[in-house]
Amino acid sequence: MQESENPSIPDPAEPADEAAALGARKQAEWAAERQIIETAEAARVLEMEAAASAGREKILAQVAALPALPGVYRYFDAQDQVLYVGKAKHLKKRVSSYFQRDHGGTRIGMMVARIARLDTTVVRTEAEALLLENNLIKALNPKFNILFRDDKSYPYLKLSGHAFPRISYYRGAVDRRHRYFGPFPSAWAVKESIQLIQKVFKLRTCEDTVFNNRSRPCLLYQIRRCSGPCVPEGQGADYARNVSHAERFLLGETQQVMDGLQAQMMAFSDALQFELAAEVRNQIQALARVLQQQSVDENSATGRDRDVDILAAKVQGGRACVNLAMVRGGRHLGDRAYFPKHVEEATATRLAEDDQPDEYSPERQVLEAFMAQHYLDAQVPSLIVLSEAVDEALATALSEQAGYKVTTQAQPRGQRRIWQEMCVKGAELALARLLSEEGSQQARSRALLDALDLTVEDINSFRIECFDISHTAGEATLASCVVFEAHQMQSSEYRRYNIEGITGGDDYAAMRQVLTRRYSKLAEAAQLGTGRLPDLVLVDGGRGQVSMAREVFEELGLDLSLIVGVEKGEGRKVGLEELVFADGRPKIGLGRDSAALMLVAQIRDEAHRFAITGMRAKRAAVRTGGSRLEDVDGIGPKKRALLLQRFGGVRGVAQASVEEIASVKGISRELAEEIYRVLH
Repeated sequence: MQESENPSIPDPAEPADEAAALGARKQAEWAAERQIIETAEAARVLEMEAAASAGREKILAQVAALPALPGVYRYFDAQDQVLYVGKAKHLKKRVSSYFQRDHGGTRIGMMVARIARLDTTVVRTEAEALLLENNLIKALNPKFNILFRDDKSYPYLKLSGHAFPRISYYRGAVDRRHRYFGPFPSAWAVKESIQLIQKVFKLRTCEDTVFNNRSRPCLLYQIRRCSGPCVPEGQGADYARNVSHAERFLLGETQQVMDGLQAQMMAFSDALQFELAAEVRNQIQALARVLQQQSVDENSATGRDRDVDILAAKVQGGRACVNLAMVRGGRHLGDRAYFPKHVEEATATRLAEDDQPDEYSPERQVLEAFMAQHYLDAQVPSLIVLSEAVDEALATALSEQAGYKVTTQAQPRGQRRIWQEMCVKGAELALARLLSEEGSQQARSRALLDALDLTVEDINSFRIECFDISHTAGEATLASCVVFEAHQMQSSEYRRYNIEGITGGDDYAAMRQVLTRRYSKLAEAAQLGTGRLPDLVLVDGGRGQVSMAREVFEELGLDLSLIVGVEKGEGRKVGLEELVFADGRPKIGLGRDSAALMLVAQIRDEAHRFAITGMRAKRAAVRTGGSRLEDVDGIGPKKRALLLQRFGGVRGVAQASVEEIASVKGISRELAEEIYRVLH
């Protein structure tokens, strides 16, 4: 009893009671906090639902007030990003169909659920609506519209305005002093035509600077590919006649050219100039062989058939291809394949909105999108042969845009039928090749994820950024960053970084600088949810480069497991590379035949190529960049020559101090400071 009454000995039941009470209080506090959070979340959900309901009511009221006129409509989401751009003959009827039907869980249903705002523009005609629609599609890049890459940079064959014209390959703005023939679907088609012109008509291909300074004909004259107008004996009327024949041939007047050559041959023969007659005979034979090799029937290549575009569309596996074949001057010049984006989303949207979806096949939708976007601000031939019939309003709009009648034909006969079948086959082959390549790339992406034990939410959004450093003995140091995403290289996201303020040749310092510049702001944006870090960061280098990358990522608070270095294998042999990790994992070798290694090598080589080309351009600008001195006000030819002579070139001037530059005769202190500023 005395022991139990001793106050120095605690009651063992008391701590247990206190702990239980403390636990109960904590649980009560947590329950209260959870209740507050759940209440706030429920209130937020109700608020969002009320806002969405109010927004939907506002949109429906706006739809009810739309006119029964042609126009263009645009849907936006809550972040004010454009979802879809469409045209309509009857705005009210078309737009209301999106909100009056139950689209369920389809793609169109998901799009309609995201609509937070609606804009419309009323126009006078359906043709105007079509043009406005595609201008907006190209400018806004909506997620639910078919979008083609805006690439109309076709090559041309150029005949210069020189007294002795030169035939050449050309791409760029047109100069009225010269004549242009085309466009051609590819550079290969232009070069093939140039070779043909050389064989048959012997026109010169040398630059004017070379032509003006020759004293004897070149090798092309010796092998009968040029008539030698660079020397007096080759500057007769024959060259002008051959130029005229070449022009008419390129314009499709082949029969007239043949008749003219035959008349010329007979004239030489009657004048007993048998050697000249034999040369013209050889021209006729060469031209005849060329015409026999053309896939165009000369009897049908008359009138408007001299300039024709043939279009064929193929949709498969969620991807689409439009194949464009060109006939110019009655000659089939080849074809070119285009692959649009957003095909699945856009075709689902169009099928859901039309009353008769069977008439609007995916191929027709893709063709119409291509024609509207491709010919919007480009030259349009008067005849377009198609694999699918398209909306007549499209031809009307193109005619109004071109200023002459444009005809479309989907059921051709004769030669046009042959062109159509060839174009369709080309589209099928191009699409099959694309799907095969994408399947292969997807397999490589999966193999790399498995090899590195990486997990991503969507393999189709798997993103890799790769860095490489390039310089020549420390000169013109430059870093490259290339991006691989959606199973392909994304060249539009490539970046180059000029590296400054480091010791020449210090690759580690260069890597540290480029990674810091690349990820310092991106890391902050990612924490705020407004930016996205890559799933994998490749650096071209071994443990040294990886250690530098690790330091940067530790400073920025980024995940070290993202960093992988590509280390050269034994003897620097291809296929023996090893991967080095920043998070402490042992390095691994994937094996020469590994699909994952193939992908890593592809990305690494692209980063190296991109860095090398940038470094060479930068180095050339430094070595031959005297023009940078000419950009300085107050520097003329004499002062520039004195500077270059004193310091041994622009690089030497750039390395000189302001005092050293000012010591050159005629260079004031103010001018020296300006020169130093420009060169640095």
